[in-house]
Amino acid sequence: MLCLSLDSTDPFFNLAVDEYLLKNSNQEYFILGINDKSVIIGKHQSAHMETDTKFIAGLNIPVIRRISGGGAVFHDTGNLNFTFILNSKEGKQIDFRKYTLPVISFLASLGVDAKFEGKNDLKAGGLKISGNAEHIYRDRVLHHGTLLFDTDLELMRSSLRKDIKKYETRAVRSIPSSVTNLTGILKNTAKYVDTIYQFKSLMLNWFLKNGPGSRLFDITDKELDDIGSLAETKYRTWEWNYAYGPEYCFNNSFKYRGAKCFSNLHVKDGIIWGIEIMGSEELERIGKNLIGCRHMPDDIQQILEKENIFKPEFDIYNFF
Repeated sequence: MLCLSLDSTDPFFNLAVDEYLLKNSNQEYFILGINDKSVIIGKHQSAHMETDTKFIAGLNIPVIRRISGGGAVFHDTGNLNFTFILNSKEGKQIDFRKYTLPVISFLASLGVDAKFEGKNDLKAGGLKISGNAEHIYRDRVLHHGTLLFDTDLELMRSSLRKDIKKYETRAVRSIPSSVTNLTGILKNTAKYVDTIYQFKSLMLNWFLKNGPGSRLFDITDKELDDIGSLAETKYRTWEWNYAYGPEYCFNNSFKYRGAKCFSNLHVKDGIIWGIEIMGSEELERIGKNLIGCRHMPDDIQQILEKENIFKPEFDIYNFF
């Protein structure tokens, strides 16, 4: 197995690494990486439903869709991401327990008693420390997961949407879990780890020592160019991150100029195809101009400003 420790903290690039090596090689890989602040959603999720759109927009936290299923996860430089890309036999490809066993063994070497629980989680002391997702491509399986080392848990909670009742959709919904960081657990073990980079190094070395035939490798310049191109043409695009998701309806009530208003938006392929607003004749008239508009704050704001509906009087996040 070829082992790679990514220097990049660019989540767009790092997700592209997973897809590129999965689809353009027959080698088996183990990859470790750390990402800057971002919310990574599953392939079949709705971006706005999974995130607090107003909060993450204020902090410029990107939402990025991955090619695997499952729920939304928050990444920052306190979270370590691991990926297995392995050849597999048809019919025996989806196996979360199998691919998390070596991670559990590594954590045990540090004195952490981690257990596989539920469908795809690792927990320690009953609290989630790792979420996992998989994707099948022909006779190969991509399994990737997170390890909460020293993540900003408050920022994570604020970035992920808590109440999704306003959204009606067939999109996959995340299952909230109580989480904890490994730093708090490691403080009580004989092998305390100071930084996530030390933790990353320990995990890489453990797999090099315990994985049959494991060795380090470097991505070639040609592969770097191709991965960079994939990141730009797919992972950085609105079409992939927002428009790809399932269609949905968004219902909300709010006040505008003292009147209680109700709105219903029907969004497909990231575009508002239907909108109904009640309670304000002004908003009802202007709302019709939103048909054909991308369901994105900046796009809606541009239309509302043309109609002299400005932020002090109307919060565009009433539509999110």
